[in-house]
Amino acid sequence: MNAPAANPASRSRAPGLVLAMLLLVYTFNFLDRQILGILAKPIMEDLHLSRTEFGAIGGLAFAILYSVLGVPLAYLADRTSRSGVIAGSLAVWSLFTGLCGIATGYWQLFLFRLGVGIGEAGGVAPSYALIADYFPPERRARALAIYSLGIPVGLALGTLVGAIIAALVDWRAAFITMGVLGILIAPIFRWVVRDVPRAPMAGSDARVSPVFGILMRKPGFWLLAFGASCSSLCGYGLALWTPLVLMGNFGFGLVTTGQFMASLLLIGGTVGVFAGGWFADRLGKADRAWYARLPAIAWLITAPTFAIGLLTSNPWIAWPLLLIPNGLNILWLGPVTTAVQHMVPQQMRATASGSFLMINNLIGLGVGPLLMGFLSEELKASYGADALRYGAVFCLGFYVLAGILALLAAKHVRKGWID
Repeated sequence: MNAPAANPASRSRAPGLVLAMLLLVYTFNFLDRQILGILAKPIMEDLHLSRTEFGAIGGLAFAILYSVLGVPLAYLADRTSRSGVIAGSLAVWSLFTGLCGIATGYWQLFLFRLGVGIGEAGGVAPSYALIADYFPPERRARALAIYSLGIPVGLALGTLVGAIIAALVDWRAAFITMGVLGILIAPIFRWVVRDVPRAPMAGSDARVSPVFGILMRKPGFWLLAFGASCSSLCGYGLALWTPLVLMGNFGFGLVTTGQFMASLLLIGGTVGVFAGGWFADRLGKADRAWYARLPAIAWLITAPTFAIGLLTSNPWIAWPLLLIPNGLNILWLGPVTTAVQHMVPQQMRATASGSFLMINNLIGLGVGPLLMGFLSEELKASYGADALRYGAVFCLGFYVLAGILALLAAKHVRKGWID
């Protein structure tokens, strides 16, 4: 039985304040991920890492426990306190982010990134559920899109701040600084953000298995999950390796690369994420299928525009070309995460989101950075110094696959929608 809809009077904090705090935490989530990418060159030189090893640290190490623990932590959030789980997760991943700054070798850094993944596993799914609790259906995609601005803002800040701190001090100071800041924010978040009262799960609803049972019968969920995973495979791989591509292609230094990347991620990503939520809410009123169609169109445009931008040798031409796909490749966040929220009853939303994120991150984050690093080493004999750039271009075909899967999901999203 569904819980009664929460009304504004039952909320202990204004929705806007809650959303702002969730956005701040999500910004740190992606800042702590992206900072590794801009620091690739000094870390690889200092710790004597190959591209395959660094790809494993940037993707697989983080994704292993991040993906697997997402579901049980989301279930814990549904059963206890969503805001409490988020605050605890922030403290844990910030601690391990700081510890990355004292790593002296491959395995130490690998294990510390495992720890970052453990912490971040409990942050996103409960946040999706809190937003769904605080905002009515007709404003939900926009609210989730605003929350998802944490991705471009975090990626941009991680790139820029990491480059500046590394240039002024060293790469280790960048990790330690971000870790300390996150630990300080965690108790503030816990004090400000409160859960919306909701009916407790009873009987069979109190187990994880009913959520899986509902999702198993919804093709729209699986098509969107695997479509988003294909997109994330490219997105996470490019986030980690594009700084090195820019350095090799244009001869940029660390700070210049950070500025170039940060401007693309901040401008393109912010516009793309917000546009996705805004258009989904507008078009989705008439037809829920638009929550899948919009991402499909964006992904199909993303593949060729990224390829042209990465293969361009002039940075002044490359910047506007790369701005387009940097917006379109994450346009899906508001529409798809909203659709996932509406495939299960209210009490099960965090667990459903955790299931979606497990698939998305195991494939996207676990495979993308490692695959691009591996391909670049395999292509050295044919492409030499351009091997990393062409390895990235070859992976862009996954955006096309993502678009096809999302188009197939459209009619199923319409049928499986629960208000």
